[in-house]
Amino acid sequence: MENRSQWGTRLGFLLAAMGSAIGLGNIWRFPATAFENGGGAFFIPYLFALLTAGIPLLILEYTIGHKYRGSAPRSYSKISKGMEWIGWWQVAVSFVISTYYPIIIAWAIMYSYFSFGQQWGSDATAFFVGDYLQLADPGTFGSMVPKVLFPVLAVWLIVFFFLGKGVRKGIEVANKIFIPTLIVIFLIIVVRAVTLPGALQGLDAFFKPDWSSITDASVWVAAYGQIFFSLSIAFAIMITYASYLPKKSDITNNAFITGFANSSFELLAGIGVFATLGFMASQSGEAVSDVVAGGVGLAFMVFPEIISQMPMAGLFGFLFFASLVLAGLSSMISISETYIAGIQEKFNVSRGKAVAFGGGLAAVFSLFFANQGGLNLLDTVDYFINSYGVALAGLFEVVAIAWFAKGLKDFQAHADGVSDIKLGLWWRICLGIITPVVLGYMMFQNLKTEVVGDPETGAPYGGYPLEFLFTYGWVVAIGAMFVGALMTVKKWPKNASEAKLHDSEDEGVAK
Repeated sequence: MENRSQWGTRLGFLLAAMGSAIGLGNIWRFPATAFENGGGAFFIPYLFALLTAGIPLLILEYTIGHKYRGSAPRSYSKISKGMEWIGWWQVAVSFVISTYYPIIIAWAIMYSYFSFGQQWGSDATAFFVGDYLQLADPGTFGSMVPKVLFPVLAVWLIVFFFLGKGVRKGIEVANKIFIPTLIVIFLIIVVRAVTLPGALQGLDAFFKPDWSSITDASVWVAAYGQIFFSLSIAFAIMITYASYLPKKSDITNNAFITGFANSSFELLAGIGVFATLGFMASQSGEAVSDVVAGGVGLAFMVFPEIISQMPMAGLFGFLFFASLVLAGLSSMISISETYIAGIQEKFNVSRGKAVAFGGGLAAVFSLFFANQGGLNLLDTVDYFINSYGVALAGLFEVVAIAWFAKGLKDFQAHADGVSDIKLGLWWRICLGIITPVVLGYMMFQNLKTEVVGDPETGAPYGGYPLEFLFTYGWVVAIGAMFVGALMTVKKWPKNASEAKLHDSEDEGVAK
């Protein structure tokens, strides 16, 4: 038996991969993105993006991890010594995300409690930014907020517990608990939402197609962006997870299952969210378009207002925010595993030490977001690390592999050798041409926005001061790239792909 941790079952791997893909963005990003980009018509470019970028990239990352049996940096180094830094760059991006992601989970934990008695009162927005977060001006961080700090510490304890248990008895067990529970809870939410007065009005707004949007290039870019960020691609996650697969694993089929499972949950989330927004619109006498929001605003400002108007408000609110907690925890564990695996291999240390050092350092940095300026800092770091970290690292990944290493045919042969579904020329065209072109265009549009400001107001991102955006946006995004290059200075220990990665309790062969 190879000296490397493995998933106990194929279902365990699939649930873990789904747990990584199904995150907070599925619930609060996809519904608003679909609505703003043609409603029902958006599903055409969305499905096209899934089949030409999402699943092909999943197949590629699964194949890299499965073939080279190592963390992302180690796997890239085996493709080409000059590509190791891309793996560390992606790991650094995941590290940054893991510093602020538990903050959002902490908010959801507290709002699960606030739901009973609707403690946010009559003005949910004022409660969130004022009473709860005690939000300070950008650049001013103030004091720690206890109601954020303590649940953040609880989140880290949960993450440490499951990561410390290893792959099979930790990560796999966590996702076998979190993902089925999340799906059951969200099904309850959707069933309740579609029976509310005005739900059909909301669903009509969500699904009604605006066919003219199909010819708009920005709609297609939005579809690719949603697929790209939703599937945990270029985070080093899927390479790491696939490295724990046994040698006989159906890579291509696993990628299709993961991709369609993620998209199915996004559709489910869209139904639940818009049925609820339809209820809010009917209660307030407004149009659905007037109450649509996304991101933090949807979850912690709009939804509390809706919950307050619902029968059995406390229970519905608890279930909604509990679903955010579960989705967040499963993604948080996967994000953290990227640098745990990288540290283990690069420094030849035990899993326990890697969790203590990597997770401990991330936990310390997460405290910077638990103060009065935390929301402004989180918003800025999240925007820049996703726009110029994840997306740009993904662009470098496909260009390096497809254009410079010219490895697509080799990876196709490996995937075909273990999979029932055989890859054809379409796969190489998608990764060699379509994906780089789309990601490159996304980068151009993002940079253009940074230069000229918001298309409508001309203001920089979020209206924040330029100094604040530079210090906590650009420096963080560029810093992740610098760390990636710096980590390549140290040489790999002998047999690095197997160093300290085997835990006796993780022995198992996927059935």
